[in-house]
Amino acid sequence: MTTPLTPAPGRRPYGTALLTAVGEVDTSNADPLAVALDTAHAPVVLDLTEVGYLDSAGLHVSFSRADRLELVTGPLLAPVLAVSGLTELTTVRPA
Repeated sequence: MTTPLTPAPGRRPYGTALLTAVGEVDTSNADPLAVALDTAHAPVVLDLTEVGYLDSAGLHVSFSRADRLELVTGPLLAPVLAVSGLTELTTVRPA
């Protein structure tokens, strides 16, 4: 069964591409997230504050695009991103 994920593209006030993910990111929907990130102009801010679950597939999408990605996260995912080492490859900001 596919897990709900809603990637919503937009722009930050200063023009940087913004992608807001809402729902869960797992193996059933990591590909659409990857496509959304790949079609946005770099750099991309990925807002994960409304994501309640992020598995290894979601981490893989982020790791493979870390050089052009900035993450915004809430307190739920912050430890996952830190333990995974992603915080050492890209900027991760609290919401």
